[in-house]
Parts: sequence; C-alpha cells; structure tokens
Amino acid sequence: MSQEPNNQTTEAPCVLTHLDAQGVLTLTLNRPAQFNALSEAMLDALQNHLETMDTQTRVVVIAANGKAFCAGHDLREMRAHADSDNGGEQWQRELFTKCSRFMQTLLDIPQPVIAKVQGLATAAGCQLVANCDLAIAADDCKFGVSGVNLGLFCSTPSVALSRNLSRKRAFHMLMTGDFISAEQAVDWGLLNNSVKAETLDEAVKQMAHQICAKSQVAITTGKALFYKQIELPLNEAYELAGNAMACNMMSDDVKEGIDAFFEKREPTWTDS
Repeated sequence: MSQEPNNQTTEAPCVLTHLDAQGVLTLTLNRPAQFNALSEAMLDALQNHLETMDTQTRVVVIAANGKAFCAGHDLREMRAHADSDNGGEQWQRELFTKCSRFMQTLLDIPQPVIAKVQGLATAAGCQLVANCDLAIAADDCKFGVSGVNLGLFCSTPSVALSRNLSRKRAFHMLMTGDFISAEQAVDWGLLNNSVKAETLDEAVKQMAHQICAKSQVAITTGKALFYKQIELPLNEAYELAGNAMACNMMSDDVKEGIDAFFEKREPTWTDS
C-alpha cells in the first residue's frame, strides 16, 4: 500500500491510498483513534485524492482503519469553533461547504464508488455510506444519524439519507437518533449487501473487479446518466436517457460487445 502524506510532518497521513492492477483505487480513512472523524484535514485529503486520481482508476473504494468506519464530523474540532464572537459560524459554514463539495464530488466523478464499511457509521459517516454509489458492510455494523441526541439535527446527512431510504424511515432515523443493524440497512436501502466480517475484503474486491471488467465507456456513461435522470420528470428523463443511449451506441465498445455476443466469445473492450 502506498502512503501519501498530506504534509511534510512525520504524522501519519489521515488518508491512505492503494491502486491495484485492475484499476481499483482504495482510499482508507486513517484516524482510527478518532474513529475516522471527518476533520478539516481529512476532508481536504479526500477531496485532493479524488481530484488527482490516476487516469487508470476505474473504481474507487472508500474504506477505513480501526474499529469504526466513520463517526461523523470531528466534534472536538467543531466545538473549538463554536464561539460566534470569534467567527465560529463562518468556520462552521466553510466546514460544511467542504463536506458537501466532497460528497457531491463522489457522485460527479465518472468512476463508481463503493463504501467498504466496518464497525460504526454515524452522522456524516452514515451520510458517506449513503452518498457512495454502492455499499457493502460487515454484518455486525451499526448505522445512525444521532446528532439529534446532541441538540444538532443531522441536516447535511439528511440529504443523502432521504435519497436512499423511504422518507419515513429516513425521518425516523433523523428524529430518534436510533441505530439500525446491517441487516436493516440492506432492507431499508442503505446497503447493497452485508457479509461476515472476515469476507468483507473479498466481497468488495469481487464487486470492484466485476465493474472493472466492463466497458469503461458504458460504466461512465451509465453513472452520469443515472444521477441526471433520477431527479427529472418522466418525459425529460426518457428524452435524456434516449439521447445518452444513442450516443453510447456509436462507441467502438458497443459494436465489439454486440459482435462478441453473436460470435459467442468474450468482448475485448477498447474503451472508446
């Protein structure tokens, strides 16, 4: 695993990176003692890695070291900037702007993003899981948006949560602060799957490599189209999808894929 420090100090980097031979880039949250809380430095590092990815990257995996996937924002850091007389509100606005930018970048990049979840994912950590395109978790994980217990409604996590779960289930989590199990998270739409902890690595690897084996032009076209159409009225969504499909049909990969289908052989993708 390559380790890219975010500064010139000897302090361990808050995000570790690894790009495998198939093009899977793993970004590992590396603040285990702080339960991988999303500090300013963590958000800056994650944003930088997404913006400077190797051109060979085909899938991104968000993972974490330690007992928790992510416990949300760094409450100690936030509390230290809670004094309105010293520009606290402006600092808070800038923090959430950074976080929202990162969450939106996960959707904007052409590569599918998979959350690989262990332990606990709460508040902005639960938001991160919801915001990834795909998510697999160990079956002993817990998920919650418990800011309401501290007097702080999880407003930004509610954006991603309400776009994955039904309204009533999302609202229940946000209003009560209750945690749900991995099994419930699958049933409610937050996760694609939950697996035994000892098989989590293999399950995520299998999904990532399955996607890497597909035509890149189909994957990138599909991700962009999926998120554009989903917020549109039905007639506009079909118009957008039809245009995207017609354009996709002109690619060399589609011609190769159809020829391979009729010739009963595996396609050789050109990604063009």
